[in-house]
Amino acid sequence: MQIHVDAEKCQGHNRCYALAPELFDVDDYGNAVVIGDGSVPPELEDRARLALANCPEFAITISE
Repeated sequence: MQIHVDAEKCQGHNRCYALAPELFDVDDYGNAVVIGDGSVPPELEDRARLALANCPEFAITISE
């Protein structure tokens, strides 16, 4: 599983970071960024899906 944050859509609500700090970080402007290359370990897939479901801007995408 891979995750991606669309920087154009992200408005810095940071729900993803609050729900999955192992997968997301915050940049200097307060917007979410993916940690590393976006690969999600199997044990964190539920958190990635939770972050996706809670993004009010629909800025997160997941590819399986």
